[in-house]
Amino acid sequence: MTGQFVLDWAILALSLANTILLMWLGTTVLLNTERRTWGGWLAAAGLLLGGVFFISHTAILGFGLGAIGVGINLWWAVGLTAVTILPFLWYVMMLWYSEFWQKPTTGKNPLVRRHRIFLTIAGALVIGLLMIAIATRSSPVSGSYPTRGLEESVMVNGQPLVLVVYPFYVLVCLVFSLDALNKPGPSHRRMGELARQRARPWLIGATMALVMVSLVVGIIFAWLFGYAGDFSSLADEAVRIAWFDLLIETLIILAVILLGQAVVAYEIFTGQTLPRRGFIRQWQRAILLSLGYGLVIGFTFSANLRPIYGVLLSALLMTFFFALLSWRMISERQRAIASLRPFVVSERFYDLLVSPTSQQDLDLGQQTPFNALCREVLNTHLAILSAIGPLAPLVGKPLYYSDVTSRQISKLPDQEAIAGILPQLSPEISILRMEPEIIPGMEWVVPLWSQRGLVGILMLGSKRDGGIYSQEEIEIAQSIGERLIDTKASTEIAQRLISLQRQRLAETQVLDQRARRVLHDEVLQQLHTAILSLDKAVSESKLGTQEALEMLTDVHTQISALLRSMPGTSPPQITHYGLIGALRRLIKDEMSSAFESVTWNIPPGFDEKTSGLTSLEIEVLFYAAREVIRNAALHGRPLEDRGSFNLMIEIKLDSRLTMVIEDDGVGIDARHQHPLNSGQGLALHSTMMAVIGGELEVESEPGQYTRVILRLP
Repeated sequence: MTGQFVLDWAILALSLANTILLMWLGTTVLLNTERRTWGGWLAAAGLLLGGVFFISHTAILGFGLGAIGVGINLWWAVGLTAVTILPFLWYVMMLWYSEFWQKPTTGKNPLVRRHRIFLTIAGALVIGLLMIAIATRSSPVSGSYPTRGLEESVMVNGQPLVLVVYPFYVLVCLVFSLDALNKPGPSHRRMGELARQRARPWLIGATMALVMVSLVVGIIFAWLFGYAGDFSSLADEAVRIAWFDLLIETLIILAVILLGQAVVAYEIFTGQTLPRRGFIRQWQRAILLSLGYGLVIGFTFSANLRPIYGVLLSALLMTFFFALLSWRMISERQRAIASLRPFVVSERFYDLLVSPTSQQDLDLGQQTPFNALCREVLNTHLAILSAIGPLAPLVGKPLYYSDVTSRQISKLPDQEAIAGILPQLSPEISILRMEPEIIPGMEWVVPLWSQRGLVGILMLGSKRDGGIYSQEEIEIAQSIGERLIDTKASTEIAQRLISLQRQRLAETQVLDQRARRVLHDEVLQQLHTAILSLDKAVSESKLGTQEALEMLTDVHTQISALLRSMPGTSPPQITHYGLIGALRRLIKDEMSSAFESVTWNIPPGFDEKTSGLTSLEIEVLFYAAREVIRNAALHGRPLEDRGSFNLMIEIKLDSRLTMVIEDDGVGIDARHQHPLNSGQGLALHSTMMAVIGGELEVESEPGQYTRVILRLP
């Protein structure tokens, strides 16, 4: 050490801080890598090797520059080896991050063509420096201890060769790294371009700090040229060397902080799609801990305090940081619970089911937690939650959020454009970048899944703070979005079934009262009159009973009409005829005159291919198709001057069964209510299709056609 308290304290504190930060980063990258690739191993090894260098640097500071012995020489060897390899490792890390070794595009990647010769030059330089280190002779000094100085290194014109080669080697590696960062190859990582775009300033800043380190090292080596190979008097320049050392350590800790920011904020080496918010907080705490620990331990050594004081100060520091960490964790937990409270409170589903309520009240019950998600958790400008697939008819219109009441969605979601995005989604993808032309203001698509597959998408705009969404935020958004869709669909199914059951009970009561009234007030009276007439005819020995027969005939007619007005309960013979056969028989028996033509597009062997369907699924599908065909026959026929009225029934078999029933009639007036909400029939069958995992979708163009699509998994 130099004997100057403040200078020694600063040097030792920065050396310890660099050691802690580099070891923390290397271990964190090693443990948090998503896929164990050689690039991840290389990044972790480079960071850990940097930590090893500063371990040796700190040990050398503890021994002093003038110390001689086996221990100090070992640390010199470790430090010089690490400082020789590290620039080349940095260059290789930047090449790996810039997709230099990506095989599918290796031949077409301009980065590969440009850096093949650069990599060869850097590799030759590092090998040459290592060979110089191996060729360095050792001479005994102070007994049997070898010296590690520059006196015995390879000389050129009286100067150590390493003083000439090393600064040039470091500068070459860093300049090549800057070129790779400025002109990288195409990214094959999901959302890699975005992560690269956001991480590049931090990496370039770290590289520029290291370039400054190389320039300072070059100045030091140029200064050493003045000793003309005689380095025995360097001990007298300890203070000047210490100031150079302090400057280099300051630049290195700046580079480490910039590199760490890129690692934890944008997951550049771990391979994660999104940064983790907790990861960033841990990095900030690691910086505070390393600086605090370096200052405390550096003070104890620089002040020459007894070792016990260093131990006590370290214990106090660790206790303080542990208490601070516990306090921050409890505070963050309380904030997290407060932000999630709108999603765990009761939403009064029982009251919504047993008490009739308006659709607006139900929508408000979904809008409140959705607003809380967008405002408190995601901190986003705009958001749209839209259901897709079997649950879409039940969920209804999308949920919208805007942080400013004057900011509105100027364009509804383009269904065709969204359909083009859907094939890109999979359960492994948590978030996908969306083209801004689809919906102005929207930048991200978050898929929402259930056991039935894709059930919805959450479209997000940019964050209000201009940052990027974290992994925790997207996972919470997925869970809450899936819950909102599932809750809305379940509530809608239950409400429809209860409403239909109430309506059916009311109709049953009406029919029962009507039957009792007709039987009591009319049928029984006429039967009684007929009995009296017959009894009178018999008693008077009259053969004419025409009046009594007419009464009995009238009673028979009324009872028959009453029975016909009551709903039938006999199921169609689907088991005997099959689904298509039962539909053909239905149209032939009941609606033979409703359509001029009926076109059937049924794949060969349909019954065999659908043998896996249960009887319940076939029955629900039949009744839904029957309702659609009856609606077409009753309401779809165009005016007489429009010509014929035709029906087409088509079935497609791919990953699911799709039945399309289309007529060329009057269609559905867009000004009227949606057909699924306009009456009992389609609403009931849409609900029943959802119960068995299917969906019912209606498409119509007024005056041209009506198309109903039934789907089953």
